[in-house]
Amino acid sequence: MTQVIDRSGFVQDTWSGTLLPFEAFWTGQDIPETGVGVIFEADSDPFDLQPWFERLEIVVIPFGSSADGRGFSLARQLRQLGFTGRIRARGHLLVDQFRAALRVGIDELEISDEHAARMTEDQWTSVPLPQTSYQKMLNAA
Repeated sequence: MTQVIDRSGFVQDTWSGTLLPFEAFWTGQDIPETGVGVIFEADSDPFDLQPWFERLEIVVIPFGSSADGRGFSLARQLRQLGFTGRIRARGHLLVDQFRAALRVGIDELEISDEHAARMTEDQWTSVPLPQTSYQKMLNAA
């Protein structure tokens, strides 16, 4: 099982749509019109995903290691290209990285239950967070 974390703390996972690997979008597989998400690897080119923005509700970016910052760069690039749906970081992330994740446009984190037992909700909620989201900052500019 996994635990989802947003700026309010540990939350129930509300995603119930179809989550596809990115390759499915280019293989001719039928892609649902709504309720679709993609697992988008950190070494992918965000421009390749841009034609699908209108259909995507969530982009999940896997983090294999807390030392690999490519997912943060990818999230920021997706926001700069105009993606307005939910971005979820999945994998091994540290409490110290939570603020940076929110700043680049990641909405939520997904970690394993084992990871959540080591890094409890009170640790995540004790991080001083920016008062506004990345999307709100863009809209204000």
